[in-house]
Amino acid sequence: MFGADKGTPDFTESRIDSNKLSIGIVQARFNEPITNALAQACIAELLALGVREKYIAHVIVPGALEIPVALQAMAKKIKYDALIAVGCIIRGETYHFELVANESGAGVTRVSLDYEVPIANAILTTENLEQAIARKTEKGRDAARVAVEMANLMESF
Repeated sequence: MFGADKGTPDFTESRIDSNKLSIGIVQARFNEPITNALAQACIAELLALGVREKYIAHVIVPGALEIPVALQAMAKKIKYDALIAVGCIIRGETYHFELVANESGAGVTRVSLDYEVPIANAILTTENLEQAIARKTEKGRDAARVAVEMANLMESF
């Protein structure tokens, strides 16, 4: 399957059987009302895309800084077709927001590159709670779609 522009592959359509995909989700507990909604939307979309519930692993860690090490453990020990990072970092009055946002994002990327496993990053970084609430459902669904699409892409290589 190739896209319209210059014969580039079109990976938007599934090339492998989604019901055999194995997906791992690491959710931060901090800002739990938001991260629960993100995870629920993500899992619902994975199921709608054909991923079987028994192939979805979901673990919870204390906060966004702990997400990368859990992702790394999952990538190292079990063959997942894709992983998903779920968290919510809301800006406060101190520099801590930048530290947590930057380090958690860099850690997620490093795990993805080191283990050659796609990771959909659904760690929200917002200015306030209202922005997080507005993004929680769609970002969860987007993460599921990214995970499935990237699993398909990686399988094609």
